[in-house]
Amino acid sequence: MFSLAQQFVKKPHPLARRTWGALCGLAPLLLFCLLAVAARAQERPGDALRKLSGSVNELVKKVSPSVVQILVTGYGPLEESDKGNTNAIIGRQRAIGSGFIVDASGYIVTNAHVVNGAQRVQVVLPSPNGDDSLDAALSTRTTILAARIIGVSRENDLAVIKVDAGKLPALALASYRKLRQGELVFAFGSPEGLRNSVTMGVVSAVARQIDPDSPTIYVQTDAPINPGNSGGPLVNVDGEVVGVDTFILSQSGGNEGLGFAIPSAVVNVAYQQLRKFGHLHRPEIGVSIQTITPSMAEALNLPRNYGVIVSDVQPDGPAQAAGVQIGDVIAAIDGKAVDNLPFVAFHLLSRETGDKVHLDVLRGKDRYGFDVPLMAPPHDMDQIAALADPEKNLVPALGIVGVEIDAKIAAMTSDLRDPFGIIVAARSAGATVEVSLNTGDVIRTLNGQPMTTLDRLRDALKALHPGAAAVLQIQRDQKLMFISFTFDPQ
Repeated sequence: MFSLAQQFVKKPHPLARRTWGALCGLAPLLLFCLLAVAARAQERPGDALRKLSGSVNELVKKVSPSVVQILVTGYGPLEESDKGNTNAIIGRQRAIGSGFIVDASGYIVTNAHVVNGAQRVQVVLPSPNGDDSLDAALSTRTTILAARIIGVSRENDLAVIKVDAGKLPALALASYRKLRQGELVFAFGSPEGLRNSVTMGVVSAVARQIDPDSPTIYVQTDAPINPGNSGGPLVNVDGEVVGVDTFILSQSGGNEGLGFAIPSAVVNVAYQQLRKFGHLHRPEIGVSIQTITPSMAEALNLPRNYGVIVSDVQPDGPAQAAGVQIGDVIAAIDGKAVDNLPFVAFHLLSRETGDKVHLDVLRGKDRYGFDVPLMAPPHDMDQIAALADPEKNLVPALGIVGVEIDAKIAAMTSDLRDPFGIIVAARSAGATVEVSLNTGDVIRTLNGQPMTTLDRLRDALKALHPGAAAVLQIQRDQKLMFISFTFDPQ
């Protein structure tokens, strides 16, 4: 005769089976909890904070060697005038900004407004090994190198400059689409000239549109940013650049937790094009678009009171050829719903010239689809640069490739003050003197003498004695200006 226990073992009760299964399923969780409690019991107070501090320290040592201070000297208005430029006082100015190395060969990304009007650009390199010791922090030893401007985009407020210093530590650009609100970020730079500074915060917004009628978007952060941080990197916990610190909103002039950075995706496209062409090639489809407001939707009897509307269609452009009309409401692009202006601009920026985009538009109660090819807007400098021979048109002393203005070139450029001079078609390595010329500048005179040919410019430079003062008169952005330099061949 079996005991009660033997009967139970031989024929388990259904409730017992369920209980035993539940206990077996909870075993791993119970073991994990016991191990966690044991580990926590061995931790000392503050261990978690020490781990966080150590992680931040490692990040700083990784990023700091790639962050530079930029020193700019130039001429500009010394004080604001409310009576027009005729009363403006022009004088020598010095500015300090930040930047970061994006390529080991010495290419650096910064803001366009940092180098605006620059006659001389210098870069202060940090310690190459990321030494964060007290002795290193107090050391006054610095490496200062001359830099030349490779390209500038005032529209996006980005610029690329170059130093020659062998192999340098570069930062990688993060995937903008992976950026999330609340993510930890760190701002590096030289706020108020305080070199090698870092602050911490979070991503307040991944895509902040400041002006509803502008397609430009920014990464908003509460990481403290101040004047001097401009051009510095905003990095994630992996040390990748998520944006370029650009401006702050402030009533006091200092940080109030409202900092804005140009997204890494925009930086990546701009860097590639500025390095190659000296300016941006922005693909477009030949339309102008605006944000729809409720009052606009009511007055025009639009099918929706939000999103974007086609306000203009370029004659003979790809959009007109495809069938797009003024007043169309863009509902989707490449199958993705459109409800704001930055989305369209950002999507087009990520595509290449020659690609086709599919537009779904609302026209009254009807919906239409169009395949529209992307085109690059014509740029005078592209056509002029194509005419330049890198060897025959080289001016070694200035480090430029120039093109003489003749009747043909003058017909290609509509904004020339006078039909003579040398157009800077490209920058070249190996300049023997420091002169801040940009692609597109027109060299008119050297020390008051007209420069009508490349040979005349080369001869005039050769005639200068070492240490001689020299002044170029140039045309830049439809304005005339002087660039002075000391002829000190290296």
